[in-house]
Amino acid sequence: MGDVAGRADFYLGLGLALSSSAFIGGSFILKKKGLLRLCRRGRVRAGQGGHAYLREWLWWAGLLCMGVGEAANFAAYAFAPATLVTPLGALSVLVSAVLSSTFLNEQLNVHGKIGCILSILGSTVMVIHAPQEEEVCSLESMAEKLRDPGFIVFAVCVLVISLLLIFVAGPHYGQSNVLIYVSVCSVIGSLSVSCVKGLGIALKELFSGKPVLKEPLGWVLLLCLVICISIQMNYLNKALDIFNTSVVTPVYYVQFTTAVMMCSAILFKEWQHMVLDNIMGTISGFLTIVSGIFLLHAFRDMPFTPDLLPLFLQQGRGDLHTLWRSTDRHQSCQHEPLLPSEDKGSQSEEEEGENV
Repeated sequence: MGDVAGRADFYLGLGLALSSSAFIGGSFILKKKGLLRLCRRGRVRAGQGGHAYLREWLWWAGLLCMGVGEAANFAAYAFAPATLVTPLGALSVLVSAVLSSTFLNEQLNVHGKIGCILSILGSTVMVIHAPQEEEVCSLESMAEKLRDPGFIVFAVCVLVISLLLIFVAGPHYGQSNVLIYVSVCSVIGSLSVSCVKGLGIALKELFSGKPVLKEPLGWVLLLCLVICISIQMNYLNKALDIFNTSVVTPVYYVQFTTAVMMCSAILFKEWQHMVLDNIMGTISGFLTIVSGIFLLHAFRDMPFTPDLLPLFLQQGRGDLHTLWRSTDRHQSCQHEPLLPSEDKGSQSEEEEGENV
């Protein structure tokens, strides 16, 4: 019965994570549609300080979708491993890219399409090889894991690294290196996910009728979550203000997901009982998602025309043999004949034939 209940919770968490990506990805499209409608009406744009979007129902629909998506993502951590839920957040980028090309007429070049396919394949591989975390059913067991020496060392390292990045590296390199502020968001984000996981367990106990509100751990986790999210929002906005979004987004996704996977492996022992093929499958799926997100963002504004294709893939080129003969004199040395004497003889014969 325990295994059946565990699998049911796993699939429930998986469904919540996928629905979260769909709602969050769709929310960007609804907000954008609302802002475009205001622009066509001649209202003051939001980027110029206008707040007319507060009277646009499409914008509010997008905000509602984002709220539902974040709530579903929050609930997913209570049922599925964080190593599975966090990487699946990349699907919201995929949903947003596909919907924008459909409803906003934005260009999705071949690099973006390949990135979408890679993201789907990587997510599928990660779902198949997802780790199983140790059972954490109450705040008491959560408190025991938080007192584990391995997690305490990890949390201290996170705090020390964050302080060094904020007060030492930030003033000198924060304006020129994208890794500084993004790293602060990522390492602090690993602790915020742990807090979300604990609060999800507390909510499950609350709905089951247990006196969770009297437990101090729940309030401590809530306070830590608010502090972590505030720090993340602050330094993520700094990174977005200085650097291009197409650079910040993939770097943040890779670092944040890596930090969350490390934290979950230490706190919930998700990797302890995994066999080698599942470990390799999880890592391979994650790297595939990273590759897809990189292609989707890094080459987003690059036009891809048929002229960039190899000659034999371009349309209207005629016979390949004729094309080869007409262009072999302009190719590099690897296309030159191996016997120059024979080639010269054949050329002289062709010239004599032309003279006749």
